[in-house]
Amino acid sequence: MDYLGPGLITLSLVVVLVGLVYFGWRNRLKRQQDVAPLPAVPEDLPAPVAAYEGQYVVTTTAGDWLDRLAVHSLGIRSNALLRVYPQGVLIERRGVPDLYLPAAGISGVRTESGMVGKFVEKDGLAVITWSLGGRDVDTAFRNRHAAEKRPMLEHLKSFVPAVTDNDEDLS
Repeated sequence: MDYLGPGLITLSLVVVLVGLVYFGWRNRLKRQQDVAPLPAVPEDLPAPVAAYEGQYVVTTTAGDWLDRLAVHSLGIRSNALLRVYPQGVLIERRGVPDLYLPAAGISGVRTESGMVGKFVEKDGLAVITWSLGGRDVDTAFRNRHAAEKRPMLEHLKSFVPAVTDNDEDLS
């Protein structure tokens, strides 16, 4: 009986913390209602150019690695298969809807060591910057096999428009 008091206090604290997390997530979903719907996966995709096993980490507002997008299940980490097609990138996420990134919307590819609660070795995450309904977002993916990281990055970088000296304003 000596443990009943501390046990009830601990249980009460756990319930309060779970409630706070729930209300925080619900409020984030309400704040992000203006985020455009995910692009539809084309039905006529050919065989993929390449496929990589790994983990979908998160999608955030571009440049702000702490601003997780919760809408459309973009804030849920899951095992995934990243498939590269000539038209874009398809991330098949386990347990949540797939995520399709059209090639025309991809504006950058880089590596990072962490985003929103997932921190790994230097350059351990591949981060794809793309446009979701006019809003630039960053999507992070972590390879399961380290040997596939460089080829995956090369495939992803092929979607990024090349910047030439002629593109600069020389006035």
